[in-house]
Amino acid sequence: MNKVLPRLLRIFGTAALLMGLLWIGQGLGLIKWPESSFMIDVRPWAWRGAALAGAGIVMLILSVRLSRRP
Repeated sequence: MNKVLPRLLRIFGTAALLMGLLWIGQGLGLIKWPESSFMIDVRPWAWRGAALAGAGIVMLILSVRLSRRP
């Protein structure tokens, strides 16, 4: 179990960070993909993306700290 939790945190943290960055880009109108997305140029999605990216960073930091434990 000691090695499973850091690995899961790393996987979900990376996914959350990347998804958050995508949401920020779409919310700010910088990423217009897919063209039919309801999130394009809608500012609340940029804030939600920032929160999700922040949660992803926290998960990645926790995964590093837990993997360094003996």
